[in-house]
This record gives sequence, C-alpha cells and structure tokens, in this order.
Amino acid sequence: MSEDDRTRAMRSPGDARPLPPRRGDGLRSGGAPAHQVPSGGAPTHKLPAASQYSEAPPPSEPPRGGGGRVYGKERAGRSPMRPLRSKGEPSDAPPRQPRRRFSGRTILKIVAGVLVALLVAAVGMFFWIDSRLAGIEGVLEEYPGRPADTPGTNWLLVGSDSRKGLSAAQRKKLATGKAVGQRTDSMMLLHISDSGDPPTLVSLPRDSAVTIPGKGRDKLNSAYAFGGGKLLARTVETVTGVRVDNYMEIGFGGFVDIVDAVGGVEINVRADVDDPKAGLKLKKGVQELNGSQALGYVRTRKGGALPDFERTKRQRQFLGAVVKKAASPGVLINPFTSIPLAMSATDAVEVDTGTGAFDMLSLGLAMGDSPVTTVVPFGGTEAIAGGGEAIKWDRAKALALFEALKEDKPVPKNIIDAA
Repeated sequence: MSEDDRTRAMRSPGDARPLPPRRGDGLRSGGAPAHQVPSGGAPTHKLPAASQYSEAPPPSEPPRGGGGRVYGKERAGRSPMRPLRSKGEPSDAPPRQPRRRFSGRTILKIVAGVLVALLVAAVGMFFWIDSRLAGIEGVLEEYPGRPADTPGTNWLLVGSDSRKGLSAAQRKKLATGKAVGQRTDSMMLLHISDSGDPPTLVSLPRDSAVTIPGKGRDKLNSAYAFGGGKLLARTVETVTGVRVDNYMEIGFGGFVDIVDAVGGVEINVRADVDDPKAGLKLKKGVQELNGSQALGYVRTRKGGALPDFERTKRQRQFLGAVVKKAASPGVLINPFTSIPLAMSATDAVEVDTGTGAFDMLSLGLAMGDSPVTTVVPFGGTEAIAGGGEAIKWDRAKALALFEALKEDKPVPKNIIDAA
C-alpha cells in the first residue's frame, strides 16, 4: 500500500482537511487539483469534455465479423460487410425478375402470324409462276368434228428434241447431235379422274402409224414436224377420240435444267446401258442420275426386243420419279431448291394459253399420286407411204383403253398387264 493510501485509511471520518491528490490525477491550469470538495460532502471529480479526446470512444459492442468502424475510422483495405440476416428477413437487394412465360393466346398469335406469312409467300409465288408461263397460241383451238368435253382432265405431255438454247458445247456434252428442225421425242396422255380413281398415264409410241389430218398416213411424231403442237394435238384427238384439255411440252435443255434443279432423280436401271449416241453408260441397279444422264436414259433405244416399247417404259418411269422428287417436302419448303426449280420449270416448259399455275399444280399432284401407267396396245407393223415401217395399234384393245378414259373409268386390267 502506498503512503497516500495509508494516510487516507488513518483519517477519522470527521476530518475535513483536503486530501493530497492521487498520483495520476489531472491538474487544472495553474496547478489546482482537477477535483473540488464541496463543503460538507465528498469530493467530486470532473471529467474532461468529449472534445478533448482525439478519437471517439470505441463502441460497446463491435460489429460482427470485424467489419464496420473502429474509433470512428474505416479499417484500411476492407469494405464494410453487410449485416447477417435471419432466414425470411427481406433483403435490400433488387428482386430477381421472373422468367417470362408465353401464354396460350400469345403462342396462337405467333403460329397464326407464321401461317399468314407462309400463305402470303405461297400466293406471291403462285402469281409469279403464273406470270412466267409461256403460252402457245392456238394449240388447242376448236375445229369441226373436235371430240366433246368429257369427265376428268386430259393432258397431252410432249418431250421434243428441240436444241433451242443449247450451245455447241452443250449439244456435244448431251450428245443431242446437230439435227435441225423439231420433232417429238416422247408423247404421253395423262387422264386425271373426277371420280377419285388414280390418274392414268398412257404412252403414245412416237412411231405409231396414224392418220394425220391433211397429211395422210404417217408416224405420229411426223405430225409435230409438219405442224407443231397444234397439229399434234389435233392428230391425237382424232385417233383417240379423247379431247385434250391441257398441253405442255419441254425441250432437251429444259429437261436437263429441271433434273439438276431438284438435285437429280433416283432411278432403278433394270439392265446395263452403253449407248454412245445418247452419251450414256450405266450399270444395272438403283442409282441417282443427273440431268445429262437422265436425258440419255429416256432417249436411248438400247435394250429389249422392242426398243421403242422399252423406251416408253423408261420415259414413264422417269417422269414419275422427277415429279415425285419435285413434290417432296425437302424440295418444296427449301427456298434454295424450290425457287431454282420454279425458275427452271417455267423457263423449260411451254403450255397452251388456257393453262395456268393452278393447272400445273393439279398436274404435279396427279403425277405424285402414283398414276396407273400403260402404253397403247399394239401388234405388228405397217408400211407407210414415205418409206419405212410404223407400229400398228391393236384396234380393239386401243378402243377399249380410250373409251375408259372418255367415260372416266379405270382402264381394263388386261391392257395394263400387257404394258
């Protein structure tokens, strides 16, 4: 115990003399003690003012985690920490935006908008195609004795050997030769039924012996050479008794362009073919043919005991394959194939002036509907005045075939089997 403490302990309670200051007590200016003793009472100590402290006193409880201020100053290098929150306590952070969900009505509006856009595009393409179709004036004109209109729709489809638009290099590549003029290379009669029966596609052999109006007895393809599509259509109507409602023809160059526009066609080649005149060499089996190969395939006369008969089979086979490919969704809904196809087709074909885009659509649907295919029944040959021989039709069977078409009825099964 210090000397001051011993002095204080020995004093009596009634002693009013001032006590000496304790060691460490603050002094007033002039050396006066920092405490005063009021008369009759215990000494009272005065604390210095808060402004005398250089820093604020520490908080009674420091912030959790060591953050916050210490003696009124920010801890160097450390940012204030957010206070911990109990579960369920609202946060001061901005609320998270919910993921947007489309209502059923919104989805219906989007679907309807897409359908309208597709419809507008289809209508626009329809009118564009219709404007590009080249019409042949007077090809299906009226004449005395023309067959009456019958149920169903009849198309005369003609493939000509026209070299129009082909350069010398293209003619050499396609092995089309240098022949001048224009003849038919293939002719087919397509009947689209009104009664719901499958369409019927009938090949008309180009070397058929027929009576050409004003020209006498000759081969069928001579009618085209004499008077073009107009005389050919009239000849077909005269010898078959079937009225032709629509006419379409295509030349060599357009044929190749259409095949290439759809990316080639798949054909089951029934036998090896090696025909330098047609520029064709193929192996037996299923394979994809490009434009020039397809042209050679339908033109070649190689194979079979009756070359022209086999040729008509290949033409029907190819026509069905190319239309089926053109009507496939992969071609139609792809603008990179459908637009080039539409351009190639409208550049390649010529139709009568009464045939429009709707008629062409009907033709495409019919050909894609697996039509019944056959050929005009024939047997034997007939000598013609101009020299050579032509194929003679089997009159009874041919009449039965054309009567079925006129009456919009299925072709007799024995005729189909014979083809």
